[in-house]
Amino acid sequence: MNAMDRWVAAACAELDVDPGQVDVPRVLDLARDVAHNVLRPGAPVTAYLLGLAVGRGADPAVAAANLADLAARWTSEGGGADA
Repeated sequence: MNAMDRWVAAACAELDVDPGQVDVPRVLDLARDVAHNVLRPGAPVTAYLLGLAVGRGADPAVAAANLADLAARWTSEGGGADA
């Protein structure tokens, strides 16, 4: 068991979450996409938003894919430009 596995197990125990429901690679990929295409501080906020959506019943794979797609389009659609 590596450090990430130990952390996720401990955090899940603390929050009474089934560790089997945590798709670490998907969350890390999403955080990477947001950090690279949007802005670095957006990565943890987006992971939190994903968690809120999943907690309200969203499919984790679909929600993560939608957010990753949004992040990929962000600069090309002018989302990164400050007004």
